[in-house]
Amino acid sequence: MTAFPRNEMEEMVGRWLAANEAAGKSGDWSKMSQFYTEDALYTWNNGPGWEFVARGRQEIHENAFGSEMEGLEEWTYPYVRTLIDDQKGEFIGIWRQVAPVKDPEGVPYEIAGTGGSWFRYAGNYQWCWQRDWFDHSNAAAVFGEMAKNKQLTPGMLERMKKGSNMPGWVRRNSYDWYQDITDREA
Repeated sequence: MTAFPRNEMEEMVGRWLAANEAAGKSGDWSKMSQFYTEDALYTWNNGPGWEFVARGRQEIHENAFGSEMEGLEEWTYPYVRTLIDDQKGEFIGIWRQVAPVKDPEGVPYEIAGTGGSWFRYAGNYQWCWQRDWFDHSNAAAVFGEMAKNKQLTPGMLERMKKGSNMPGWVRRNSYDWYQDITDREA
């Protein structure tokens, strides 16, 4: 792990947060892929049996900000806390997941629990890896309630039909995210 100037890391996080906010407003998440190195790694857990893995900027563009965001285009992910470790070149951001539609009581749907991302900075205002986490049970409950109220977008309904047949999903027993990240430190 490499140390980076604190002001550079703060500038990177500022750029990232601004792009995240703009993507939530426009519904176009594809521009986020410019923040990754060509060989970046982006992963998250998809429940007890699955991991999502995108290797390289192109897969991140097509899968993480493409197929995985189908039906979630206008959701917002406001960051509520940011932690920068300039000595390790890492950043952790804690975020919320808020839907663009309201429940029957007039409150925007929101996935409860803690969502977050852990990034490693590579310099040149790009991440070389990212690991996300969020509560899948709470996400399923929100999507279930939205489905019951007929408030899911056609894109989300189509995505849900695909289940684990989405690009980038791999069996958890065949992939060790921690080892993959650790190997990149060497």
